[in-house]
Amino acid sequence: GVWRQTRALLFKNCLIKGRTKKSSVQEVLFPLFFLFWLILMSMMHPHRKYDEVANTDLGTLDASQLVNFVVGYTPPTRMAREIMKKVASDSSEEGIITEEYLSEEELQEASTLKPSNFVGVVFKDSMSYQLRFHDSIAMSSIYMESR
Repeated sequence: GVWRQTRALLFKNCLIKGRTKKSSVQEVLFPLFFLFWLILMSMMHPHRKYDEVANTDLGTLDASQLVNFVVGYTPPTRMAREIMKKVASDSSEEGIITEEYLSEEELQEASTLKPSNFVGVVFKDSMSYQLRFHDSIAMSSIYMESR
């Protein structure tokens, strides 16, 4: 039955491996060689550990740069309104003005009318957003090191 066939197949494979010793040795040594090579390369280029950066006082924000500064946002959801209300309340009295737009196209039109002091915020969901400047999109600058 099954045991006899399994034993015959195992015996056949042992005979083939015994007759082709060169390829059998290569099947064992090549993976070990590549493993050794990977370990050697990782030892030559060790992972860098960056020390903690101490807290520093950056000083106060120059309020004159924020005079009549407009932050437009879309879509006008409840979460976006709450976030932008917090942004407006944290700024100084004459500082940031928030405006809501129904679509990205309206936001784009507004940015062409006031390009010097306008920043657009497009909320993708409750946890992510994109900043839109005149004729550009600001992408995330997260630095991630990969080994």
